Amino acid sequence: MNILEKIIIDKKKEVETDKILYPLNEIKKCISFKKNLFSQNLKKFKNNNIPAIIAEIKKASPSKGILVENFNHLDIAGKYVENNAACLSVLTEKKYFLGNKKYIGDIKKKYNIPILNKDFFIDTYQVYEANKNGADCILIIISATSNEMIKSLINVSLELGMDYILEVHNEKEMEIALNFSGAIIGINNRNLQNFEVSLDNTIRIFKEFESSLKNKTLISESGFKDKNDLIKIKNETGINNYLIGESLIKSDSIKECFQKFI
Repeated sequence: MNILEKIIIDKKKEVETDKILYPLNEIKKCISFKKNLFSQNLKKFKNNNIPAIIAEIKKASPSKGILVENFNHLDIAGKYVENNAACLSVLTEKKYFLGNKKYIGDIKKKYNIPILNKDFFIDTYQVYEANKNGADCILIIISATSNEMIKSLINVSLELGMDYILEVHNEKEMEIALNFSGAIIGINNRNLQNFEVSLDNTIRIFKEFESSLKNKTLISESGFKDKNDLIKIKNETGINNYLIGESLIKSDSIKECFQKFI
């Protein structure tokens, strides 16, 4: 059993417990229409010819362990906002990434910036929950759920005015993603089976499907070290959106790291 399969098993248990503790009818009393703020901000950066960095807040990962010892999600979010991040990605999975769902609400109270709820979405309950917590966008990992559930997750996102990212890791998953016309597509450079990273994953998949991706909003995810990596992806694919986590979160100075990218 690989790490993704373990995470999904635990996530199903977590969702069933949450449904009892926080019934859906109570959560629905606290939801709001989100107006697709996440995708709008990405377009704004593209129109201004500025690289759109989706800066990730995460304490740990299964492959690297704890990334930040003195972790403070609000301090990190503040530094990201100060340095003109286009959007934030907040990791909320608690067992393997040491995340917390309350981080999103805490950040939204202080900063007016679109937030992606980065988690393992396998039930429509989670979309309502993410909306209640303040998220503007959810991540749907194609390899983590079924086509029928992908449709259901998308339908709830549309109902709530939320953006959704379909995350692909290979050509087979891209074929599935292209069946959903309004999706933002995230191409992850990390192999979820062994957690190895290569920017060439984005380039290879893009070139295979280039004609079908012309009018899509695309994000290249993971593995960025400096602006040469961004330039490489931009020159090869035209992609202007980059999800960056570990390079920022582990740097001695988030400000200097942003300058290194921009």
